[in-house]
Amino acid sequence: MSYTFTRSQELFQRAQGSIAAGVNSGIRKMEAPVPLYFTRGKGPNLWDVDGNHYLDFQLGQGALLYGHAPEGMADALAAQARLGTHWAAQCELEIEVAERIQRMIPSAELVRFNNSATEVVTAAFRLARAHTGRPLILRFEGHYHGWADEGLVGFANPMDRWGDDETPAQLHPSKGVIPEVLEKFVVVQWNDVAHLRRRVDQFKGQIAAIVFEPALCNTCCIEPVEGLMATIRELCDRDGMLMISDETITGFRFGASCAQGYYGYHPDLTILGKAVGGGTPFAALAGTKAAMAKILSGEVVHAGTLNGNPLCLAGSKWCLDQILALGSEHPRASQALGNHLMAALSELGAKHGIPLRPQGPGLIFHTVMLKPGAAEGPVRNYRDYVRRHDAPRWAHLRRCLLEEGVRAIERGLWSISLAHTRADIDEALVRCTRAFARHASTWVRPA
Repeated sequence: MSYTFTRSQELFQRAQGSIAAGVNSGIRKMEAPVPLYFTRGKGPNLWDVDGNHYLDFQLGQGALLYGHAPEGMADALAAQARLGTHWAAQCELEIEVAERIQRMIPSAELVRFNNSATEVVTAAFRLARAHTGRPLILRFEGHYHGWADEGLVGFANPMDRWGDDETPAQLHPSKGVIPEVLEKFVVVQWNDVAHLRRRVDQFKGQIAAIVFEPALCNTCCIEPVEGLMATIRELCDRDGMLMISDETITGFRFGASCAQGYYGYHPDLTILGKAVGGGTPFAALAGTKAAMAKILSGEVVHAGTLNGNPLCLAGSKWCLDQILALGSEHPRASQALGNHLMAALSELGAKHGIPLRPQGPGLIFHTVMLKPGAAEGPVRNYRDYVRRHDAPRWAHLRRCLLEEGVRAIERGLWSISLAHTRADIDEALVRCTRAFARHASTWVRPA
């Protein structure tokens, strides 16, 4: 029998009387049939207010690499809370966390802390412009760099306003954005090395930095083609631009040295969020001494009342120690589990005639649902994804999965935590079997 969500529906209706739109992050309204309310989690397990139990692959939008409520982290947070939650001053913990990041990431010669990756993105862009004296940031279509005015330019351009293939549009999905901000970005298609070279040459001498998600996890889950990272590094060195790796999602999930170690490149600045705090509001900007020089000199302002908050630092220290303890074995175990799950989902799709094509490196992946007549093969970039992914059909399957107790991110992204076991994956597949059968028997394409 599929789950029902009566209590969540009641709470959501109540919330709309006091919380704008009933949620505190707009993306949460996407969940169908209703934004869910949760009571507790443990490891890969999650329970909502209606008593429904989920095997969770959403994991706090990827922040909970360590699973829900790990006991060691809870102990670390409780111990620090008894000592103090906020001083707006220094403590030894911030040095200990920074030293761990230095040890783990070769490009992290210096570190600064913030409370969210969105803040870190704005700091990185400011630093890049000050470092180079140039106004423009080059970014890739479909990549997400926080919700601020600068972070979403070119993120999810609607198809009828894409612009041509050579000059993707500089659009922002929100009203109220400072119009001049849009003019400070050059938008490029992901995984097209020749196109990247042409766009850099077109704006040569004006670009301060190239920013990217090393694996495009916010739009599908699209890994870089061979040579892309090397080309970005080459162009940055050639033209004096900074290479900014946004590892908000990939950081520490892809190993101790993050995606830059996994794919083999050396950025000037790295944006860290989500897993670096394990569910606490914590983020970091890491970079080379040369790239951080304007912060050292005081020419670039980087501030924040809650930066280096001791409560979040205690959580981060515990999280980083878990990655260090795994050593070179990480991320092999989570990747193996993810690959097994991807293969099994593909088999279930084939059995029921559902054109589901999971793609990604296993430790995180996306369930692409092909439109009728869409070409086979890996999705390569944002436009390819929009043209080929059947969003309405995926939404229907996703709801069937939710009602059987399997929770993935609404847009189709699945994350594997360090708490997931083979038994958890096998139980999830039992539930997926029911969900796929129900989807196959009830799916009707909207008129």
